[in-house]
Amino acid sequence: MEFLVRAQNTLPPDTADEERARLKKGERARADELRAAGILKRLWRVPGRNATIGLYEVADATELHDVLASLPMFPWMDITVEAVATHPQEQ
Repeated sequence: MEFLVRAQNTLPPDTADEERARLKKGERARADELRAAGILKRLWRVPGRNATIGLYEVADATELHDVLASLPMFPWMDITVEAVATHPQEQ
């Protein structure tokens, strides 16, 4: 299944710079792992916001939840998920 995931970063503004750097490095490393595993297909940033849109491919919603929960920033993400299916014109 493919899912479109919108994530808004809600990390508190007073978070220490060292902690921000650690989380950013961890996010990049985890995203690289998910790309290598074929789970994270695309990732876009949203101009003007501290947010991303990602296209994930996993077996089901439970696996997607596990993947998203594995992200270092997960506790500070406001996430919305949409399951998507191939349109007949795309085949």
